[in-house]
Amino acid sequence: MALTLYVDTARWRAHHKHVQEQFPGLVPVCKGNGYGFGHERLAEEATRLGSDVLAVGTTYEAARIKDWFGGDLLVLTPYRRGEEPVPLPDRVIRSVSSIDGVYGLVGARVVIEVMSSMKRHGISEQDLPQLHAAIENVRLEGFAIHLPLDRTDGSDAVEEVIGWMDRLRAARLPLHTMFVSHLKAEDLARLQQQFPQTRFRARIGTRLWLGDHDATEYRGAVLDVTRVSKGDRFGYRQQKAASDGFLVVVAGGTSHGVGLEAPKALHGVMPRAKGVARAGLATVNRNLSPFVWGGKQRWFAEPPHMQVSILFVPSDAPEPKVGEELVAHLRHTTTQFDRIVDR
Repeated sequence: MALTLYVDTARWRAHHKHVQEQFPGLVPVCKGNGYGFGHERLAEEATRLGSDVLAVGTTYEAARIKDWFGGDLLVLTPYRRGEEPVPLPDRVIRSVSSIDGVYGLVGARVVIEVMSSMKRHGISEQDLPQLHAAIENVRLEGFAIHLPLDRTDGSDAVEEVIGWMDRLRAARLPLHTMFVSHLKAEDLARLQQQFPQTRFRARIGTRLWLGDHDATEYRGAVLDVTRVSKGDRFGYRQQKAASDGFLVVVAGGTSHGVGLEAPKALHGVMPRAKGVARAGLATVNRNLSPFVWGGKQRWFAEPPHMQVSILFVPSDAPEPKVGEELVAHLRHTTTQFDRIVDR
């Protein structure tokens, strides 16, 4: 009785191959919760793809995954002086986003991130004259640029990369490899055509692992079903049942990420209206669960518990049976499954 991630393995892997063909030399990204699959599983899949580099989020993730992946590991979080030292093999490449960071990594393999319109990490154009001296004592693996997902100002991602390529070339810095994020396949092809001497390597996580939504599915097993009548009290807070129906205990609670939601960027009137409606219902303890039964998303009977959720299913819906499973629409990047089943 578990919250299970089912994977249509053949379909999932076919999607990986399709992405790999679109982005030659891609660097798979495995960070956070491993996009819902876990680090070990994605390390195995990256090996299956023949990847020579796997990008991870932090040094701690690199330490955890180093025994599962035999190629190079690229740590995406930039190095900062004073950070806790984590023992790592020489095949680990560090990202760095400041001149001071480069000087702090003497002898190390490094990728230098430039400041994009994301304005998150990166060296600036004004830093470039100092880079010549700084990179003498490191093993430079290339430069990197992390681009935004949306371009509401109508700007062109390729032009932004070209701008940085021109700046680096004007500063006479080596351009053998450029790591890029959030480019389309046609964008990458344009860049490769314009700069044939540079190897562009796309760092891809979400599009690679989660690009085919129909290849994966979460399901929570029904653990118990209790019939209730209108007015019956139940649960930790002894609320009253609003009508006749069933209290359905299903695997999947807060420890799995059920009921937790990352903030979203809403665009358009309708999504914002739905957001307002959801917030209004939450103030009267009405929260829609991610679990689907009888063709509808069902309401939480009360806030989810640590490992289970209790749903209210009205009496006009089919009665769930213990052992049946409910589809759950969960966000992969915030979900921890009990088990993974390959189909």
